[in-house]
Amino acid sequence: MISARWLEKRKPYWGRLEEMVERSGRRGLAALSARELQELGLLYRQVAADLASVREDPASRRLSAYLNELLARAHNLIYMGRRPRPRGILLFYTEGFPQVFRATFNYTLAAFCLFLGGSLVGFLVSLGDPSFQRFFLGSQMADTIERRVMWTHSIVAIKPLVSTAVMTNNLVVSFGAFALGVTGGVGTIYMLVTNGLLLGVIAAACSQAGMSLQLWPFVAPHGVLELPAIFIAGGGGLLIARGLLFPGLLARRDSLVKYGGQGVRLALGVIPLLVVAGIIEGFLSPSRLPLAAKLLFAAGAGGLLCLYLGHAGRSAPSSPS
Repeated sequence: MISARWLEKRKPYWGRLEEMVERSGRRGLAALSARELQELGLLYRQVAADLASVREDPASRRLSAYLNELLARAHNLIYMGRRPRPRGILLFYTEGFPQVFRATFNYTLAAFCLFLGGSLVGFLVSLGDPSFQRFFLGSQMADTIERRVMWTHSIVAIKPLVSTAVMTNNLVVSFGAFALGVTGGVGTIYMLVTNGLLLGVIAAACSQAGMSLQLWPFVAPHGVLELPAIFIAGGGGLLIARGLLFPGLLARRDSLVKYGGQGVRLALGVIPLLVVAGIIEGFLSPSRLPLAAKLLFAAGAGGLLCLYLGHAGRSAPSSPS
C-alpha cells in the first residue's frame, strides 16, 4: 500500500523530471545545462525505482500509468541525444564507427570465424561429394561451372542494373545478419555459416573445374570490402544476442540498450562499405582488366580499410565498450 507520506516525499522529484522534459521541448538536451544533465540521469533512475514500487500496489494504477508515461518521455529525450547534423554524421564515420569497431572487435572476429568455418565445411564436403555442389548451387549454376564458363559474364552488359541489385543484396545479407541477433544469435549464426558455406562450395566447384584463376580475381576487388562489412554487421548481431542472453549485473533492458547500441553503430557503419563494394562488383570485378591489376586494386582497397578501421579516431576519446 502506497502511503500518503511516501507520495508527498516523492512527488517533487516527479514534478522536477516532468519540468525538465517539457522544458527540453524542441531543443532536446541542448536546453539543459551540464549540471541539469547529471540531475536528469539521477531523476530518471529514481523515478524508475518509484515506478517499480508503485506497480506493486494494485490500487495505484493511475499513478503507475503517469510514471510510466513520464519515464517513456524521459527515455526518449535521453537516448535521442542531439539531432543528427552533417558534421555529426562525418564524425561518426571518421571517429565513432572505427572506435566502436575496435572496442567490439572480438564480436567481428567471432562472426569471421563462423563464416570461415562454414566455408571450410562447404569446400571439403564439395571436394568429397560433387553431388553436394549441384544440390547446393542448383543445376543451372553447376552446369555453367562444369562448362568452365564464369556466370559473371552477363554482368558486363547490364552494369548499372546489376550494381544496384548487388548493393541491395549485400545490404539485405548484412542487415539480416545484424537484425537476427534478436533471435539470441541463432539467426545471425545461421546467415554467417550458410553464406560461408556457399562461398566454400563455389570455391571447390571452381577449383575442380580449373577456374580458380577466374573466380578469385572476380571476388577479390569487391570482396575485400564486402566480406569485412558482413563480418562487422554479423558482429553487431552477436552483440544484440549478448545483451539479450548475458546481461550480467545489468538489467536485461539496460544490457540490450548498451550492447544493442554498439551493434546498431556497427551496422550503420558498414553502409558506405557495402555501397562501394556494390559499385566495384557491378563495374570493376567482371571487367577484362588483367589479373594483376585486379589483385593490386584489392590489396590497395584492403590496406586502406585496415588503416581506417585500425587508426581512424585514435586521437579522440575512445568509445565506451
